[in-house]
Amino acid sequence: MTDHRTARRAPLPPAPAPVFTPTAVVASCVGFVLIGALQALYGPAIPALREEFALSPSAAGLALSAHFIGGVAGVLLFDRLYGRTGNRRILGTSYLLMALGAAGFALAPNWPAALAAALLAGLGFGGIDYGLNQLFAVGFGHRSAALLNILNAHFGVGAILGPALIGAAGADHYPAIFLGFALANLPLLLCLKGVRDRAPQPTTPQTAATTGALGRSLTSVLTVFVTLYVLHVGIEAGVGGWEPTHLETVGYGAGIAATATSVYWLMMTVGRFLVAPLALRFSAPAIITVSCAGMTACLLLAAVPALAPYAYAGVGLFIAPIFPTGLPWLHRLAPRARRAGAVVIAASMVGGVAAGPALGKVIEWSGIRAVPLLLAAVSAVCLAATTWLIRTTRQTAT
Repeated sequence: MTDHRTARRAPLPPAPAPVFTPTAVVASCVGFVLIGALQALYGPAIPALREEFALSPSAAGLALSAHFIGGVAGVLLFDRLYGRTGNRRILGTSYLLMALGAAGFALAPNWPAALAAALLAGLGFGGIDYGLNQLFAVGFGHRSAALLNILNAHFGVGAILGPALIGAAGADHYPAIFLGFALANLPLLLCLKGVRDRAPQPTTPQTAATTGALGRSLTSVLTVFVTLYVLHVGIEAGVGGWEPTHLETVGYGAGIAATATSVYWLMMTVGRFLVAPLALRFSAPAIITVSCAGMTACLLLAAVPALAPYAYAGVGLFIAPIFPTGLPWLHRLAPRARRAGAVVIAASMVGGVAAGPALGKVIEWSGIRAVPLLLAAVSAVCLAATTWLIRTTRQTAT
């Protein structure tokens, strides 16, 4: 007969090793500063690129397009390797590719070589973006949403610092900045020993039951998640790209318009730091619902000229948590759909690339003043998608 007191004293099984040591968490945040800076360096370097390679504005803009194409390819490529190849090797290869691409861009003898280097750097960028987001989404349990917000906030820090470096040094010195960026990747390789080589499977009885209950609707859930990510990143890029033009059209000076746009990006970074502690108390669906509702309201207010600069800052604050908070929610809903995270991250990059041309076409017949209203309509679709996800997953879980 079993002694109940002895049974109660039986040792618990050892807890699994953490996915990241504290040092590796810090190094990952530095890595996100670097990928944020890399993405933001191309634009301020355009004047020098045009002069050096005799480029038209559209041709010079191909550098960022090549970067994003490489980024999508990197996400999809490294998703194929995830689970087959150790996490350290995936991340280490990504850092090396990004460093080689950045150095190649700095030293490129001609424009085709520079575009090839930007594509290579983008490949590493995509691997880091996907790899760290994926591991943070499954590696911290109930703290994943909070840690993901902190991680992605550091992307914003890099996006602010990159143009500041170009502005301080001058666009003509972009090669030195890209080389310095390439070298900054290398010390992070030493910190990869603090990353667990095999991530845990994010399946619990509750999430497995939810996945089973979703059944055939799982495809619909993933489709709506992809839609939410494409549209909200499209709004993010749309505001960043068209806010200055809209503000100038309604009567603000170029300096104020540029400053207001910088504040918008700053508020995105601040918003993610602010939401991190809230993510420990409130659910991901609740945070994303409030974010979409607040984003929609601010975009409607941006149609009022006197309120527009402040309203756009509000958009940055509300849009900030959606990307990092949605990933853990997706993994809880579909823990066995391993590729779901890669699909939504790749889709978000596509949304950022497609937003400019798509919005530009609509603006051709609607006019610049309609920009905030057009984006508000897209934001309302994001809110509807979130509401549908909450209702569908709640019904299948009961």
